Amino acid sequence: MGSVLTLADAGFAGKRVLLRVDVNSPLHPETKAFLDDSRLRGILPTLQRLASSRVIILAHQSRPGKIDFTNMYAHSDLLSRLLGRSITFVPDVCGEIAQEAIRNMAPGDMLFLNNVRGHEDEMGMKKAAFEELHESEIVQNLAPLVDAYVNDAFAASHRNSPSLSGFSKALPCFAGELMAKEVKALKMATESPPKPYTAVLGGVKCDDTLEIALNLCERGVADTIVLVGAVGNLMLWAAGHNIGEGNEAFLRKELGDVFDSTMAMAHTLLDTHKERLLLPIDVAAEIDGKRVDLSLEDLPPSGPLFDIGLSTCMKIREHIIDAGCVLWNGPAGLFEKDPFAFGTIEILNQCCESNGFVIVGGGHTSTLVNEKKVVDLVDHNSTGGGACLNMLAGRRMPVIEALEISAENFGDRLEELDLS
Repeated sequence: MGSVLTLADAGFAGKRVLLRVDVNSPLHPETKAFLDDSRLRGILPTLQRLASSRVIILAHQSRPGKIDFTNMYAHSDLLSRLLGRSITFVPDVCGEIAQEAIRNMAPGDMLFLNNVRGHEDEMGMKKAAFEELHESEIVQNLAPLVDAYVNDAFAASHRNSPSLSGFSKALPCFAGELMAKEVKALKMATESPPKPYTAVLGGVKCDDTLEIALNLCERGVADTIVLVGAVGNLMLWAAGHNIGEGNEAFLRKELGDVFDSTMAMAHTLLDTHKERLLLPIDVAAEIDGKRVDLSLEDLPPSGPLFDIGLSTCMKIREHIIDAGCVLWNGPAGLFEKDPFAFGTIEILNQCCESNGFVIVGGGHTSTLVNEKKVVDLVDHNSTGGGACLNMLAGRRMPVIEALEISAENFGDRLEELDLS
């Protein structure tokens, strides 16, 4: 991964800045009220940094056909209240209404354009090359009106679309505060973590999770990879333990068409990187409606495996507390059920007590950190679910690629462009 330009590399006072963010939020199905405003709060540092600019915000909410696909008026209103300054909603993406509003801006003005996924190019060009994205109506209409493009939409950085990755040829593109923070932390997790480095990987997305485990092993960066949750159960199965027909059937159904390839990854990890792996040494099953703790010798269970056991938690603690770096992505079990929250909460507590640099991946684990109000006790809590998984797995990240290309194209020309 190459270098990208950040807000520290240029001056934006009075400039027109197109700011792409990801404020896609869970909404109440009937009232459309925000159920979580953390993504809106996450972009406040970038907006504060651009306070003296003319800022045009571009974002999406859900996708056409979904019940939570809405215009961006409520996002604009809530963001205005969170920021403590006026943000004007513009019911247009890149047509005449949006263009006229941009032309009439004064320094310090902020506009919030309408849901960019309401424009056919945004959803219809997901597989297009950057050169094709450059020709989209969104880029062609908006780029001539602004001086710079800032991307703070880390949660969508694994996506490809005109508004996300189409401006690299047209404008100097910068990573916003949130984007720069995410990229820095996750690059460290995959390239140069402080040692010893422990990665705790769980949840039900076994294919994604094992791809992360393989990436970290093949790069030689992780000293210990702890596998818990459904992926831990899959690894026990691959290692020859009888996890029970019901648990096997669940994993087969969950993985569907990728079951065979995922099981192949599990065997590759066991065959080539076994010395780095820490698998559960005891588990907890739901039997007759109750939690029953079992050693591996007690398998197969007569009910679903929903958590790790105490001995596993204690073993994990040895690797987390004194680590130089900890990555935690994915719960240790069905933590939504109180009897089976033990393993996940214990790992959370260990991460909060760790002496190392603690990175919490997106999704359920990130939400849990927010709910338990322990954000200040970890070093980085990722805002990106799928984006975080993709970056940790070493997959292509179109938005970051576009930022890198723009840095190559415009990095030496900022003074010429009056952005130095």
